[in-house]
Amino acid sequence: MFLKLKSSSISSLFLLFYSLMIFPITCYFIMNNLSYLIEWSIFTMSSCTMSFSIIIDPISLSFSNVVCLISGCVMMFSSSYMSHDPFLKRFTWLVMLFVMSMNLLVFIPSLPALLLGWDGLGIVSFALVIYYQNMKSLGAGMLTVLANRIGDVMILISIGILVLQGHWLITLMFDFHLNVMVALTILIAAMTKSAQIPFSSWLPAAMAAPTPVSALVHSSTLVTAGVFLLIRFFPFLTTCSFFKPTLLFVSVLTLLMAGIGANYENDLKKIIALSTLSQLGVMMMSLGMGMSNLALFHLYTHALFKAMLFLCAGAIIHNSANTQDIRCMGMMFSQAPLTIACMNIANLSLCGAPFLSGFYSKDLILEISLFEPTNLLMVILIFLATGMTAAYSLRLSFCSLWSTAKNLPMHAKHEKDYYINSSTVILSLCAISAGFFLQNIFLSFNPCPFIIPFAYKMLTITVILLGIFFAAILWDEDFFPSKMNKMKYFFTTMWFLAPISAQPLTSFSMLLGTNLMKSIDQGWLEIMGGQGTLMLVSSLSKENQGIQMKSFNFLISLMIFALFII
Repeated sequence: MFLKLKSSSISSLFLLFYSLMIFPITCYFIMNNLSYLIEWSIFTMSSCTMSFSIIIDPISLSFSNVVCLISGCVMMFSSSYMSHDPFLKRFTWLVMLFVMSMNLLVFIPSLPALLLGWDGLGIVSFALVIYYQNMKSLGAGMLTVLANRIGDVMILISIGILVLQGHWLITLMFDFHLNVMVALTILIAAMTKSAQIPFSSWLPAAMAAPTPVSALVHSSTLVTAGVFLLIRFFPFLTTCSFFKPTLLFVSVLTLLMAGIGANYENDLKKIIALSTLSQLGVMMMSLGMGMSNLALFHLYTHALFKAMLFLCAGAIIHNSANTQDIRCMGMMFSQAPLTIACMNIANLSLCGAPFLSGFYSKDLILEISLFEPTNLLMVILIFLATGMTAAYSLRLSFCSLWSTAKNLPMHAKHEKDYYINSSTVILSLCAISAGFFLQNIFLSFNPCPFIIPFAYKMLTITVILLGIFFAAILWDEDFFPSKMNKMKYFFTTMWFLAPISAQPLTSFSMLLGTNLMKSIDQGWLEIMGGQGTLMLVSSLSKENQGIQMKSFNFLISLMIFALFII
């Protein structure tokens, strides 16, 4: 066990050391607004140069810093949480491969080389989702990899289109006669990775992975890769007129769907997954309103408190006899006070409670949505989803804090574990202070100054309080008559997205693969290929053998006849 602990602990210390090492460099680049582009030409073929480029700028450095900080805390948590796992070393290597793929995606500005990190994320996330090797994990892994392959194909199509231009660099993609097609493929690729409608069903299904994987992959890094792709390509994408309205419409629908679904979900990890989907909608919405810096700001703050929320959820699941149903939990504060305190900090930050990290980014996005010339219906839906965020966050705290105990009280061993306490405390400190620090130090995140009336300023807090007030009505089972059960089922199944988008996709691919195998691989290829050739050669050899035997008999009889005559 010591060796297993040692492998994951060394990787966590390495990631944390790397994050601390590049932090002052990141601050220097941000304060001086520096950017360096390093390019290495590999070969040239038909006027198209194949080059490997690296971009070092405030966005890439800060994103890499946040990813490595969260990865280090998750690996430290895994050292204790998965200490009895026989394949912990394999898990450690997979997480390190994931971090490497994420850094490749962040630091590379050309599409073919970016595909290395993009595809690496998909493959490693599939291997992590099916880590437990049961039927549920396999089904979730297939759904995850098939949805993400759509984005990979879109990146490949965009590379094929850009071959006509002669290069693949992000900085030189403007003024191209097929730029609308390239922008559309990049937008669809980002929507698949960030689980926007209609590709949302894979994110809650991927909760079949271990809790540290959910904390790292499906809350803070993998799903934000799509948002980061749009931020990286944002100056190019804004040249297309359809980009902002399309993204705003899709993101608000995703935000609303996830907020409604989380209020009726009973699986602890799926509630947090749906809240991740909701916050991804907030990031995409800010991009749809032209606020790329604020989207990046909210991405960082959300990654920090959501990773901590998942780690606390894993500790609660262990403390609740490995059940994930929140209806079976209650009075957890007396058993795990530190874990519940950290979880409530993350919940308050998710709601946008004042002076926590989520408040600085989320409140600013909502205020600018009032300030910008946005459609009134979109603004109403945005604030409605904000109230729902407060409702399901309170529901999580209510089930863990104030509801009656529904299981036997158990001693929480992880409360005395150094690795788990260190990881949750580090992330909780970040969840408290990161928003204030980023707003005051990273000056490039701040938009242009604007002034809004006091009523608009208080609107966000009012909506959050109203969401908490109406939460009890939403939770009341008697509020819904029996005739409305179908509508309730519609809300809880993510607007039927899973049966509509996931099941036809998987069944079609399986049926197509089976039919192709039967008709081509085991059919025409066998007849026209090896088996047909074998039958033809066998029949020809038999005919040849028969002819030779007849010829030989005729020759013998002719010789006997000639000898007889002589």
